[in-house]
Amino acid sequence: MTAPHPPLPDDAELLRLDHQICFSLHAAARAFGGVYRDALKDLGLTYPQYLAMLVLWEEPDPQPVKAIGERLRLDSGTLSPLLKRLEAAGLVARERSAEDERSVVVRVTEAGEGLRERALPVPRSIAAASGLSLQDARTLRGLLERLTESLDAAQAGER
Repeated sequence: MTAPHPPLPDDAELLRLDHQICFSLHAAARAFGGVYRDALKDLGLTYPQYLAMLVLWEEPDPQPVKAIGERLRLDSGTLSPLLKRLEAAGLVARERSAEDERSVVVRVTEAGEGLRERALPVPRSIAAASGLSLQDARTLRGLLERLTESLDAAQAGER
């Protein structure tokens, strides 16, 4: 026989900050931001720039800006200035697509590839700072992916 679930708090109790999943995620994201700021300062990257480089390092071929934005869940108004700064730093090159001149593609430069080697210790450093076991980190990532899918579906249903 399974143990009964504890009763749900009443509506007023649910309004407490310590019951908000969104706040826990917000606080964790801010804490991650501080750890990443320290881990990335020697690379000269911000956290959003690091994420863009991760996407670009995964694929050797030039990638459309639109695909990078979809992967990072960033709109072009946020992504374009970020990519311009990476280009100004010599880490990426942006060019018109040969197949569709309306599309801009991005490729990693030689300097960007060199930065990849210097970035190799970052994930282990962040993992150590998290205090989570590898299994706990995988479980958390899976839960967060499920949460994101559910929230996306809920938002799409409202449209």
